[in-house]
Amino acid sequence: MSRQKQAYAYGLSAVLAWSTVATAFKISLAHLSPAQLVLYSTAFSLLSLLLILLCQGRLGELKTAFGQHWRRSLILGAINPFLYYLILFQAYSLLPAQEAQAINYTWALTMTLLAVPLLKQPLKGRDALAALICYLGVLVIGTRGELLTLHFSSLAGVGYALLSTLLWAGYWIFNTRDQREPVLGLTLNFLLALPLIVIWCALSGELRPVAWQGIAGAAYVGALEMGFTFVMWLTAMKLTSSTAKIANLIFLSPLLSLVLIWLVIGEPILGSTLIGLGLILSGLLLQKLPTRNAAAAHAS
Repeated sequence: MSRQKQAYAYGLSAVLAWSTVATAFKISLAHLSPAQLVLYSTAFSLLSLLLILLCQGRLGELKTAFGQHWRRSLILGAINPFLYYLILFQAYSLLPAQEAQAINYTWALTMTLLAVPLLKQPLKGRDALAALICYLGVLVIGTRGELLTLHFSSLAGVGYALLSTLLWAGYWIFNTRDQREPVLGLTLNFLLALPLIVIWCALSGELRPVAWQGIAGAAYVGALEMGFTFVMWLTAMKLTSSTAKIANLIFLSPLLSLVLIWLVIGEPILGSTLIGLGLILSGLLLQKLPTRNAAAAHAS
């Protein structure tokens, strides 16, 4: 198998895994609170990342990396997984899975907008238009098509979903200056975030016995959403001859996710969700289209 075919195999595997997480979130939240799901999924994710390092023969590097990068790891771990997933799971607890997952896909656009003040990057006209289209999609989803009345199915849920995109986009912007090896860095983030999550759960009274179904769901979420899938995606990016070819696979995820939400959870897919998701994906595609100058430079 060629390197590019291997890249597609790893990339598609990651996309298929990510397509299941909205369904897994909703099922798990039927047995756990958002804070409990963060706690147990983080623990299982940490175990999966440690297992990956063990299989790679790199577990011994963790101690050195901890000594060098514990401050950065603590800050980034406080953002992801602690705050990001706490907010994201809160959104899923208040919204239907189809609505929460669709809004969550605007994070890539949020990252572009955040790069303006944080990285001093100019805001292009195309990015502004893409933002308008994407957030119109969010409005369609959040109001279930009732744009004139602005009656939201759950205003708090939409707010949490949008806040999660802000945290996730900010996390990846900070990562642009991260010199740590990706798998080691992610392991350290989860290692140092876990005590923070335990303290939060203790203070909020969430450290209590939970159903085995919740633990099973958290194990799936931790391994697939936060652990192994991230490594598969990184591997695909390393193997591919074209980052764009692999990155574009991610557009399959929301559509596959809707099918699973309908089949497994039994949520009827609303027309407003399809229209809103279509607007969001259109805005993201518009943002990714090459500019005339870039196309000319590539052609030359």
